[in-house]
Amino acid sequence: MKTRNVELVASPRPAHFVGDGFRVHNFIPYGYRLEMERMNPFILLDYNSKFFVKPSDRPKGVGVHPHKGFETVTIAYKGKVEHHDSHGGGGVIGEGDVQWMTAGNGVLHKEFHEKEWSKKGGIFQMVQLWVNLSAKNKKQNPKYQSIVNQAIPRYYLDNDKGKVEVIAGEYKSVKGTALTFSPIHMYNVKVKKGAELDFSFPVHYNTALLVIEGSITVNGQEHAPTNHLVLMLNDGEDFKVKADEDTIVLAISGEPIQEPIVAYGPFVMNTREEIGQAYQDFTLGKYGVLAD
Repeated sequence: MKTRNVELVASPRPAHFVGDGFRVHNFIPYGYRLEMERMNPFILLDYNSKFFVKPSDRPKGVGVHPHKGFETVTIAYKGKVEHHDSHGGGGVIGEGDVQWMTAGNGVLHKEFHEKEWSKKGGIFQMVQLWVNLSAKNKKQNPKYQSIVNQAIPRYYLDNDKGKVEVIAGEYKSVKGTALTFSPIHMYNVKVKKGAELDFSFPVHYNTALLVIEGSITVNGQEHAPTNHLVLMLNDGEDFKVKADEDTIVLAISGEPIQEPIVAYGPFVMNTREEIGQAYQDFTLGKYGVLAD
């Protein structure tokens, strides 16, 4: 198969706060080479790189707000996050855990540092992705998947070189547990210095690698350090990744949804008219009730 090459190694843009608790670098949308359409179905990627959170009796985060038309996927690397939504979903995700919320036809939710963790404070690190839904699946009722780290299937490298945690999709016959509405592969790659991995995705799948810890070399040529994102071209299927030091990488690849994307704040629909309806439904209280 033809090699898939690197299009761009993106450095982290200046951080900003989402609410008062999440200090993030935004990688998607990033600019003209990384708009929502370019990485569709992944239409947003916020990365909270390592950040020290001071102890507080009042957990910081984001208060009640709406979403419609997509899914949020939150992966905790350091610290703990607590989530609640207006359809009864929620819980606490700790280090290595994943929460996958389908906003579907509309939901209210809130997310904060977990109460007891907040009292102690510490290093906080996380990723949140927005995954687009097709027009028909934007009509789905909201749902919530809590995926604890122990339940994530793993592929182990030879010679104790590390592992690939398969959150969604498949890696070398190991299948992830997350239920998705469109074909998506999502892995946490946790490997030691010198480990080499082969990846293969259909040429039309949009693919990227976020270096959470350490550094990597892709195809023996392109170097990507900590907190950088590697955008892969759609010019082949296979590529190789080598860990230049002990490394954690979030790998994502998905089949693009060939429909218009119209986004406005917390709503992602197919037309401006649908955005207007989504906002009206929110103001009329159709997304349910959730206390602050």
